[in-house]
Amino acid sequence: MRSYNVSIFASLLYSIIFSFLFFVNVNSTFDSFLQFPTLKDSRGKSISLLYVNEFGAKGDGITDDTKIFQDVWKRACSSFLRPKIIVPIGYSFLVRPIDFVGPCRSKVSLIIEGSIVAPKDPKVWDKLDARKWLYFVKVRHLTVQGGGTINGMGQKWWATSCKINTTNPCGHAPTAMSFHRCNNLKVRDIRMLNSQQMHISISNCINVEVSRMIVEAPAKSPNTDGIHITSSTHVAIKDCTIRTGDDCISIVNNSSSILVKNIACGPGHGISIGSLGKSNSWSQVHNVCVDGAYFSNTENGVRIKTWQGGRGFVRRISFMNVWMENVSNPIIIDQYYCDSSFPCPNQTSGISVHSVSFVGIRGTSATKNAIKFACSDSSPCKKLFLKDVQLVSYLGFPTTSFCWKAYGSTSGLNNPPSCFNFMEQPTKKLSNLSYQSI
Repeated sequence: MRSYNVSIFASLLYSIIFSFLFFVNVNSTFDSFLQFPTLKDSRGKSISLLYVNEFGAKGDGITDDTKIFQDVWKRACSSFLRPKIIVPIGYSFLVRPIDFVGPCRSKVSLIIEGSIVAPKDPKVWDKLDARKWLYFVKVRHLTVQGGGTINGMGQKWWATSCKINTTNPCGHAPTAMSFHRCNNLKVRDIRMLNSQQMHISISNCINVEVSRMIVEAPAKSPNTDGIHITSSTHVAIKDCTIRTGDDCISIVNNSSSILVKNIACGPGHGISIGSLGKSNSWSQVHNVCVDGAYFSNTENGVRIKTWQGGRGFVRRISFMNVWMENVSNPIIIDQYYCDSSFPCPNQTSGISVHSVSFVGIRGTSATKNAIKFACSDSSPCKKLFLKDVQLVSYLGFPTTSFCWKAYGSTSGLNNPPSCFNFMEQPTKKLSNLSYQSI
């Protein structure tokens, strides 16, 4: 009888253990069934692939796919498996204003092979932040790439701009793709079209590389800067083609260690540092190198622009190996910048412009003044440097230089001749400034 009871107890215990193991196994199998497709990267680490259309996104250009994109982002951001969000080729996904918020648990990649399009109607932004469309914030080690297209559908925004219709009040319009506090960022191989205002904004970021981008908007589209950099450091913009209605690249407040290399610009307003110092504000930009650029039919070439009354400095700037074709104002420093419908008052203070070099800049100017240095009375430009600058007229007339409170030095053969108020001795550090020192 005792042996019988032991046998029953053993059987019962076995059944309990078996049931427990079976339950665990079933749940484990069920969990693995829910997992996303996984692959191994080149280093053997697991990655998960999240195709937005497999989560319900229609991609017909009509259906609002914003909620699906938001849900997929949340899944990706919470994954440990180096997720890749895939926007597949052959689809056009309509996405309303959306925030992609970090930090995430792993490195996230957004692979845009198809198209993402914005709503056409500005009323979609009613009661929302009109400055944002695709907004990435606090996402570290983010990669955006894929060969696809982002279309801001900005035509209705441009039509109501105060720069197109001066009777309209001036207001904000969305930046197509904004990156704020996104460190170790890579953006490459994307075509950006017709942003409502700026195409790409990089703000408060460290270690950024933007490469092989195509950015396009009509020459008359207002404020459609290609790539805008503010309060960021260690940023490289390489191998991009930019055709817009404003600056191809603009570098503003508190930015440093910026490399711009191999850029085709035009139409547009050129590559600009500034504007800086508006409303008597403090700004500083330093250690910027533009090495290799082609400008075609732009309103400016390489430019520094500051408002009167500003405080701060621009220094250690190098523009080198640049070709101009029919460019108005190929080389310009304008410390009397005034983007206003009313005259700007004269003010005594000004941002200091110091240690700026222009080396190997050649081509044709659409204006008689191929070089213009209009510097501040109270804060003259110092240690400017020209070397091997050859700018001739596109229409055959002689080119000239204009200087006001500009001090610097020259080397090599320069045309038009320098107009510096007096010649300074070139410093070794200035003449050797290049992207290698950024």
